[in-house]
Amino acid sequence: MNWDWEKLQQRQKERSRTNGSGTGGSGPRPPQVDDIINKFKNFKFSGVWILIIVALLVLLAGSTMVYTVQTNEVGVIQRFGEFSKTTQSGLHFKLPAGIEKVTKVKTKRVYTEEFGLKADELSDSRSFGVSNDEIEVAMMLTGDLNVGLVPWIVQYRINDPYNYLFKVADVRQLIRDMAEASMRLVVGDRSINEVISKREEIAVAASVRLQKDLNEAETGIEIVTVELGNTNVPEPVQDSFNEVNRAVQEKEEVIYNARKDYNQVIPSARGQAEKTIETAKGYAINRINQAEGDAGRFLSRYEAYMEAKDVTRRRLYLEMMENVLPKLGNKYVVDSQQDNLLPLLNLGLKKGVPNAGQ
Repeated sequence: MNWDWEKLQQRQKERSRTNGSGTGGSGPRPPQVDDIINKFKNFKFSGVWILIIVALLVLLAGSTMVYTVQTNEVGVIQRFGEFSKTTQSGLHFKLPAGIEKVTKVKTKRVYTEEFGLKADELSDSRSFGVSNDEIEVAMMLTGDLNVGLVPWIVQYRINDPYNYLFKVADVRQLIRDMAEASMRLVVGDRSINEVISKREEIAVAASVRLQKDLNEAETGIEIVTVELGNTNVPEPVQDSFNEVNRAVQEKEEVIYNARKDYNQVIPSARGQAEKTIETAKGYAINRINQAEGDAGRFLSRYEAYMEAKDVTRRRLYLEMMENVLPKLGNKYVVDSQQDNLLPLLNLGLKKGVPNAGQ
């Protein structure tokens, strides 16, 4: 079937004129884009309209050129997206929007990131516990292959706005990842008893480790504090862990009592032993001195004997008899010519008769 394009176009024009005149058809024709453009071309701006438009442009540009930095903030200026400078607190000016952009960074505000905690548990930071929703974050493996629940918080501030804005894409997520890695590393080097009893020591070690990692990553973040909550073991093994602790306490009590008895008995025994040793030493010194004195007297007598043998022999004999005779009982002097001693044995029994030779 052949189409008559000229007749078709003529019918469309007639239909358009009919619709535009409001007679026949389906209704008035909607405005076309070309018609609107033609109307704007034919519109003539008056001087009042020009002044209004200029004033609006000046007001819009002026509002983007003036900005205020608060006392706890630092303003970071970017020119065409590139870092330009930083400004301190006060009223400042910059180039209009589209040329320069200001980003205000709160450098004195302390931010807090919590790990294994609920939001309402931060009111009392010394007694906060583990949240059931965050139990996987707080669950850690200790150095003695036990599992502990370690909730903690990290407080930090921004000390370098340039590094904070331009060196790291997502600083908050990086802080959380590094804080969790640092805490797990520190806890992994300690036993479960140390994790429970030495929370301050672990917090200090984790803070130092985290600050070192953040400095290496050039995040512009300064750690204010790291604080641990109530560390414990998971609930399914808590009863068994408490029994182990009680056994350990009983063991320590027995050891303490044994050391107490040891401290009471051993010093006394040592004192007695030292006393005995000192007595023996005194006795040994006395015996040595006595022996040396006897030896000295013997040598002096020997020297005198060598000089006068007869006189010294007689003197020694007399001295010995002087020591021996007083210790004897009755003494009898018998004539050498006497052959029978029996008649003389009962001399001492006669009353009033003195012993012979006494």
